[in-house]
Amino acid sequence: MRVLMVDDAADMRLLVRAWLEQAGGFEVVGEAEDGREAIDLATERLPDVIVLDGMMPVLSGLDALPELRDRAPAARIVMFSSAGEQRAAALAAGAAAYVDKNDGGDALVSALRGGGSTESPV
Repeated sequence: MRVLMVDDAADMRLLVRAWLEQAGGFEVVGEAEDGREAIDLATERLPDVIVLDGMMPVLSGLDALPELRDRAPAARIVMFSSAGEQRAAALAAGAAAYVDKNDGGDALVSALRGGGSTESPV
């Protein structure tokens, strides 16, 4: 599964990469620090899944989500954030799932594979 990771914190991107490598079956095809960069990379690399932080500079994950849906329509977008108040808005904007960062790697991997998270009703 080809993954685009989007988080403004380099240490979080490193941690997510470690979780994905440990889980197996994932290939990180790009990393972005903000929503604008994520849109460009998603268009170029066409990932299967996008791990998207909600709160970032330049363009937040929540604001980037609709354009990511347009540019990479086949990608499963999982909002991975500690901004729990964004959960409903992220799902309404097209995220397939929302995972709180405090829930850790197992919850994220499960959501990326299609279950075990707060799923979109769509």
